[in-house]
Amino acid sequence: MPTDVLPTAGLPITTHPRTARARRLPLLLALLLAVLAPLLITSATPASAAPTLGQKAVYEAARHRGQLYQYGAAGPTRFDCSGFTLYVYGRFGKRLPHSTNQQYAVTTHIAKASKAVGDLVFMRTSSGSLSHVGIYAGSNKWWVAPKTGDVVKLQTLYSSNYVVGRVR
Repeated sequence: MPTDVLPTAGLPITTHPRTARARRLPLLLALLLAVLAPLLITSATPASAAPTLGQKAVYEAARHRGQLYQYGAAGPTRFDCSGFTLYVYGRFGKRLPHSTNQQYAVTTHIAKASKAVGDLVFMRTSSGSLSHVGIYAGSNKWWVAPKTGDVVKLQTLYSSNYVVGRVR
């Protein structure tokens, strides 16, 4: 049996008179789909599907899972809590101070019910002072550099005694 090659894909096609069409059609359809699928997906994706700053921050935070906590450190391989948020947002051109209280002071304060992915969550002590900061990841979870002897991780918010700030 003679054999041809499909020019655009380099795939051999048997050209027996009775099976040539039957064998070429699936290959041509697969090639057509491979060429058109990216165009269809791109045109069907709305412009608003671009990731928000908060979503980018959560993605960046996740990249540092397992990095060691070290008091006073601000990355890229060791972090304390405010050093972690400072580093993550710094990757997107946002400048935050290296202090939980100062970070809260420079963020836009948001009601708890309105918090969104990427917002900073500031834990309060029983006396009301701020003690800790992390990045809200949604579903009652946040990315944090928790304490000495621990690592950057995603954990459930452990208290309802917190306030929220949004980086602009």
